[in-house]
Amino acid sequence: MVSTSSTKNLLHDLVQKIGGKSVLVNHEKMAPYCRGFRFGSGSATAVIKPSSLLDIWECLKICVAHDAIVIMQAANTGLTGGSTPNGDNYDRDVIVINTMKIDSIHIINEGNQIVGLAGSTLFGLEKKLLPYGREPHSVIGSSCIGASIVGGICNNSGGALVQRGPAYTELSVYAKLESNGDLVLVNELGIDLGSGPKEILQNLEDGNFHSGSVHQTQRIASDNEYEERVRQIQSEEPARYNADPRRLHEASGCAGKLAVFAVRMDTYPIPKQKKVFYVGSNNPDHFEEIRRHILGNFKNLPVSGEYMHRDCYNATKKYGKDTFLVINKLGSGFIPKLFALRRFADRIAKKTSFLPDKFTDLLMQGLSRLWPNHLPKRMEEYERLYEHHWVIEMCDDGVEEARNYFNAFFAKHDGGYFECTKSEAEKAILHRFVSGSAIGRMHAVNRSEYGDMMTMDIAFPRNELKWFEELPKEIDDLLAVKLYYGHLFCHVLHQNYIVKKGVDAKELKNRLLKTFDERGAKYPAEHNVGHEYAAEETLVNFYKDLDPVNGFNAGIGQTSKNKNWE
Repeated sequence: MVSTSSTKNLLHDLVQKIGGKSVLVNHEKMAPYCRGFRFGSGSATAVIKPSSLLDIWECLKICVAHDAIVIMQAANTGLTGGSTPNGDNYDRDVIVINTMKIDSIHIINEGNQIVGLAGSTLFGLEKKLLPYGREPHSVIGSSCIGASIVGGICNNSGGALVQRGPAYTELSVYAKLESNGDLVLVNELGIDLGSGPKEILQNLEDGNFHSGSVHQTQRIASDNEYEERVRQIQSEEPARYNADPRRLHEASGCAGKLAVFAVRMDTYPIPKQKKVFYVGSNNPDHFEEIRRHILGNFKNLPVSGEYMHRDCYNATKKYGKDTFLVINKLGSGFIPKLFALRRFADRIAKKTSFLPDKFTDLLMQGLSRLWPNHLPKRMEEYERLYEHHWVIEMCDDGVEEARNYFNAFFAKHDGGYFECTKSEAEKAILHRFVSGSAIGRMHAVNRSEYGDMMTMDIAFPRNELKWFEELPKEIDDLLAVKLYYGHLFCHVLHQNYIVKKGVDAKELKNRLLKTFDERGAKYPAEHNVGHEYAAEETLVNFYKDLDPVNGFNAGIGQTSKNKNWE
């Protein structure tokens, strides 16, 4: 990073505005905010932690006046490094603005919608909606790691729930940079909040508006067409992917090219009845047949349908055990605290010569071995019987519809299913959702045996029949580990690899991506491009329209880090 001559003045002005305790310049203290959850890290001039929406606005004005790059950050739980600096080759000072102190959520329209402020979390929203008998767009997968509402919108995240699609809204309040460099505040929330940034932001933060100020608008607050879209099983396009132009709108998909203060989103009724069906087979074609029948013929779509390959099942059983136990015994609300403790312990370990690298990974892995097997007996029996596992959750009238279908299907096909008890259902779903961390832990504690790790987030066409990967031998021979899991109904699969020692991971990744291209796939599917993927032309043009100066999150999607995109 090339620091400008005004750096000292920039820091002085920020401290004067929000106080020295909210402006971090120490490299050690900045580290958790400058390193991605799983990918990427870089240098920043400062990390600031404002306490109000108005403070964010004032800090933005200072950064713009000093020609600094701004990276907006909430929970920093993304997997592609999209809310942190990447490297140190920026042409201007870089300021990270972390919004997690500003976590208020306003309930509107009798709980049918919410307004989430910049640092509000999905976990907080789950708790807030419970008295209304409703739930947020995303549950367990994103909420249990403390993910933010705004982060999900900005990154087109999520989509594990079959009927709901990716996080999306056309209603938000945001700041943007005009082509002349001016900073402007835009209220597209559909709520009367006054005029001028100070009044708008103060009223927004305080919830100082009444029901008559909340307008019913033509703009939508969710992907309300997704249920119809996912049912189109003959389409040559994926059901959802990050660069889908139909779901790029202002804050949605902006990847930090706007400073988003708040979003308005739909909520969903909690089903009266739920039932989880645990399905196993040794033939991936059977799963595709089931998928196509359910999407094409069922009156009631599943709530979710989460796939795991046997290898992933076993890796998660071993390397995701500690995360599973924490959530199962202490609740998902403890996970953000756990991550904070891990970051603190790792910082201490780095200062201590006798403690190993990846200290917390090694410690937690060792402790988890002391606990007996945490998975239900029937799941373990299916692991021995079947290569492919599918956790399908149905609700209300869909329960009987699925039960009748599975009985008829497995009377004629190899494989089987069982209806989970409440405890089995919770553990099956949780086991699947902690699988995302298994590859990282596996790599960390066995790093002397392995080469680099690669994580792929792939959306395959809806009409794809051969969804399960069969790699050419010349590629397969270079891989030490392959872990497959994902959201099978929408053909979004997470394909994680660890290469053998001495293999050029970058070159191999390009070969893998070519195989996806040949199959008509799109990537990334739901984790945003971050700094891991190259943004395709549609996405780059969207970013340039939002931020012609390239003053927000410069370099995202492997684009230019220079002013005016030069």
